[in-house]
Amino acid sequence: MDRLIYTALSGMNAAMDNQRATANNLANASTPGFRGEIFAVTPATVRGEPPEARAIARGFVRGADMVGGKVTATGKPLDIAVEGTALIAFQAPDGGEIYSRRGDLRVTATGVLENGERLPVMGEGGPITVPAGARISIAADGTVLAADPANPDAAAEPIGRIKLVSPEGSQVVKGIDSFLKVPGGGVLPPDPTARVTSGALEQSNVDTAETLVAMIDAQRAFEQRAKIISTAGELDEAGSRLMSLS
Repeated sequence: MDRLIYTALSGMNAAMDNQRATANNLANASTPGFRGEIFAVTPATVRGEPPEARAIARGFVRGADMVGGKVTATGKPLDIAVEGTALIAFQAPDGGEIYSRRGDLRVTATGVLENGERLPVMGEGGPITVPAGARISIAADGTVLAADPANPDAAAEPIGRIKLVSPEGSQVVKGIDSFLKVPGGGVLPPDPTARVTSGALEQSNVDTAETLVAMIDAQRAFEQRAKIISTAGELDEAGSRLMSLS
């Protein structure tokens, strides 16, 4: 009986984790550049003597769906959409380097170029800062240009270049913070051929309708396993009654 309960209980945990991942995808269906999380469940069995006694389901986020999202024009000069498979490098809260396709950039009061998640944009030498009051534009290769509004006839000057990296051939995982990163704190190599489109944003690649269906499936899976545990309890009670009559 305990085998049935343990198997059902592990399945409930996996179904609950699946619901959390699906809910996170649904919550980020309108987040620019978001990559949907891929959840998978695998059985874990104890081998040896005696033979396999029970199979426990283990579920976790295995990665991200890297299919591109729809690109929409915004007309904002600091919005960028990355072409191809390249990623934008950002400075993580712990000082490391993380990656995203979210390109809704802005300039803070201290002059730091960051995105909508308040992550500083990495340049070739660290986070990019811009002169106070400058008019900022971004070229197709990621070069950040600053123009002096007081001197409109002067050409804009390059002040840095957004670090665009290639994930091709490298292991990239998605952490619980939803950011893409290299395991062990590594960094991805710069991609000098990467290009961006300014005045546009790449949307989330989460399909709302499919995600809602996945949410319903995960809920049903949870309820089915809860029913198994309930049935196991009824069987146990029936067995106890038979024993008391004998």
